[in-house]
Amino acid sequence: MRVAEVDRARLVWWGLAAVLMLALLAVAVEFVGTLMLGLFLYYSARPLFARVRRRIWPESLAAAVALVLLVLPAVLLFAYTVVLGLQQLQTLSRLDPSQFQGLFGGLVDVTGLTTDLRGIAESIQQDPRRLFSTGNVRSLLSRIGGTLASYFGVVLTGLLHLFVALALAFYLLRDGDRLWEWVRDTVTGEASVTVAFLTAVDADLKTIYFGNILNALLTGTIGAVVYGTVNAWLAPAGVAVPQPILVGLLAGAASLVPVVGMKIVYLPVFAYLAAVTVVVDPALLWFPLAFFVLSFVVVDTIPDLVLRPYVSGRDLHVGAVMFAYILGPLLFGWYGLFLGPFVLVVVANFAHIVLPELVGDGRDRRPPPRVGDASEIEPPRDGSEKRTRTGVKPWIPPPTERGTFSTAGRTSASAGNYSADAGTGDVEGTDGSTE
Repeated sequence: MRVAEVDRARLVWWGLAAVLMLALLAVAVEFVGTLMLGLFLYYSARPLFARVRRRIWPESLAAAVALVLLVLPAVLLFAYTVVLGLQQLQTLSRLDPSQFQGLFGGLVDVTGLTTDLRGIAESIQQDPRRLFSTGNVRSLLSRIGGTLASYFGVVLTGLLHLFVALALAFYLLRDGDRLWEWVRDTVTGEASVTVAFLTAVDADLKTIYFGNILNALLTGTIGAVVYGTVNAWLAPAGVAVPQPILVGLLAGAASLVPVVGMKIVYLPVFAYLAAVTVVVDPALLWFPLAFFVLSFVVVDTIPDLVLRPYVSGRDLHVGAVMFAYILGPLLFGWYGLFLGPFVLVVVANFAHIVLPELVGDGRDRRPPPRVGDASEIEPPRDGSEKRTRTGVKPWIPPPTERGTFSTAGRTSASAGNYSADAGTGDVEGTDGSTE
């Protein structure tokens, strides 16, 4: 009778655990974009955090500094762009409107239009009450106010999601080691298939997400070189790419934007060059077209299809990584840039580590190293391979060391026991040494 009561109690607790897991799953589905952005920021900042926390204490300050170092370059680039845009706008306000009369081919009297607008502005400045004297103006202002309010709500919601993502990345940086230790000690055990699977997923996510940052830096460098070369060797007199280095760096930063990517940078520049060319000499329209082709092929397509998969997924198949980055945004939306590679990493490591255990007969299936040269892998000290800093996959302990797959994974290994630190990627052997 007592055994039956214990079984019923365990059944109740497992039912409550299932309810709690469903609640957490519902929250995760509702905010999946924010969670994926937080994971991306965490894995992107983790290499910086690993170096910063050696010099800065406590870890809360080190995590904050790592996130600031990650975000600061993009903020400075955006601020410089805004300042430069304001300066150009001020310069544009001093131009003579008659210079643009030829742009419209006589269809619009630009000089007369600007004169009328100046007269209206002066009359409103003398008597501001005229602005609100008619019903049409009041209706127009009401619609403008409603539109601005809706845009303000969208911006505020976006900032809230960004704050949640940054907070998630901060706490994962600060407390990720303790979370991993709790999972390993309470749920999986020291040596189990689950530990090998989670360790491999963690290593691949760090590679694939931090690779996005490297890809943005390399793409920005390529863009700056290409646009600088275009101005030096290809641009005709009177027409040139404005601020080529800045445009290239902005293109690299915009490569992190899902779906549209750097098109939000070079398409407006293409439109600007086309307009300037029409004013200067319509026979020079080949230059904006050449700029567009070079931007689309050399700066956009080649790095996205060749460089990004290689940099972001060195441990994974390059073609699979390419399809993950292409199909992810198409299937899931803006956060597909992060969710697509995440799904790929989970599925690939499940097939590589867990699936052989499910369909096999318990034989040792030690996977060969997938990256790195053989000379980079240290020889085993205790008769077992160990995961090194080169990114070699952790091998699955044989059944004699970890017990069977159906157990809870709490069986301690008699030899070759390891514990992978999810925060640093180091592996500790039985003798206490760290590889």
